Amino acid sequence: MTVVQETMVRMGELAVSRAPGEVLVSIGLGSCIGVALVDRARSIAGLAHVMLPESTGTPDAAARWKFADVAVPALLDKVLALGASRPRVEAVLVGGARMFSFGGSSLDIGARNEQATLEQLAERNVNIVARATSGTKGRTIRVYVDEGRITCKEAGGIEESLVGGVA
Repeated sequence: MTVVQETMVRMGELAVSRAPGEVLVSIGLGSCIGVALVDRARSIAGLAHVMLPESTGTPDAAARWKFADVAVPALLDKVLALGASRPRVEAVLVGGARMFSFGGSSLDIGARNEQATLEQLAERNVNIVARATSGTKGRTIRVYVDEGRITCKEAGGIEESLVGGVA
């Protein structure tokens, strides 16, 4: 497989694709959650970089996708609009680390981001097929659109396949 294009999905952004050779990437996922939605049979994928569990009120257009309660439904809508089959859409979560050791569990934004993302996916009956979450190290997620393969690399580690072929 030849990579045609790597699309970087930064904090508070999302992207969808069905382009052969495209790879959706989020780097530096500490307490943030990278949520990938894929329909592997149709080679359609999306990735959101969630920063916070929930919006308060109506977020402005520039900030709307940084919240799990806004980003997850929008990402699902966008992959379905590209032609994904609703029953075949699967999710993979990466990130949600505890980056700071002070304070109680209410300050563990990584765990809160993961829980909010899980709740949004459950409300929409999206099957979660893999997770690389929690811990104390940042991670990078790569979603290979036409292969339906998703990899994760923990800081200082090696890239591992979470879904699909060998990394």
